[in-house]
Amino acid sequence: MKVTQHIEDAKEKTLFSFEIIPPQKGKSIQELYDNIDPLMEFKPPFIDVTTSREEFIYIDKGNGLLDKRLTRMRPGTLGICASIKHKYNVDTIPHVLCGGFTKEETEYLLVDCHYLGIDNVMALRGDAMKDEQYFIPKQGGNDFAVDLVKQIYQLNNGKYLHDVMEVDNKSNFCIGVAGYPEKHLESPSLQSDLKRLKEKVDAGADYVVTQMFFDNAKYFEFVAKAREMGITVPIIPGIKPIAVQRHLQILPQIFRIDLPEDLIHAVDQCKNNADIRQVGIEWAIQQSLELKAAGVPVLHYYSMGKSENIRQIASKVF
Repeated sequence: MKVTQHIEDAKEKTLFSFEIIPPQKGKSIQELYDNIDPLMEFKPPFIDVTTSREEFIYIDKGNGLLDKRLTRMRPGTLGICASIKHKYNVDTIPHVLCGGFTKEETEYLLVDCHYLGIDNVMALRGDAMKDEQYFIPKQGGNDFAVDLVKQIYQLNNGKYLHDVMEVDNKSNFCIGVAGYPEKHLESPSLQSDLKRLKEKVDAGADYVVTQMFFDNAKYFEFVAKAREMGITVPIIPGIKPIAVQRHLQILPQIFRIDLPEDLIHAVDQCKNNADIRQVGIEWAIQQSLELKAAGVPVLHYYSMGKSENIRQIASKVF
């Protein structure tokens, strides 16, 4: 079922969803199941599964020589989506990236999703590779998320890259895209970023999931400005609980977000990571309760493969 249909069927009740990352290759999927199991009591209508882009590794060839190879450390997004869908009878949403994929590879992935009965996809540009200062599209790939949305929308209308075919079983993907309450790190302004979001919606995006934020006022302001611009699709808030001290440094550095002074002070007063984890849980509970009271369609949690803190939050909110 489509995300938009789940939201409509909920009749303004706030839904619970979360996002997982595939295990590194060579690791068992059981650990993933062990972290999903405790969250199923909250009846998530859908679960997002991230896609990692390729990265370079260097293999020592001896004599001081290194062999540069391209690899993916966390493959298996589509297989995990199929496995979770089968095991839990829940909709899964694979993340589809511009970075690292040609348009043909994207089309093959979407065809496989359609065969598996996957109704939703999250269309993302993706990040730059670790050794790149800026995002560089793959030759033959989509440059921006809006281009990816257009490709998916065209496929929904039976238009393949090299053929327009008469088909009796077209895909009908519900397309999600990302929104940034504090603007994308590469955008010159929030207003400019909202224009890019409007372009994605106009191209066929059906709903928006936001990047994490820790101040609800920024989400509410973002939604208000989006509505003023004519963006009418559901805007789902993304929540991530603080868990360790270094989050105070790496989250602003990686995502270009601000942390509230009260949260920073509370973390600084903690004696260990266990205390910090509890602060993060309590902060996310308060965030979630306020957002739920405001009638958000879904509360979407970035679990990063760990479920205990998300379970504690959800138990107080749902």
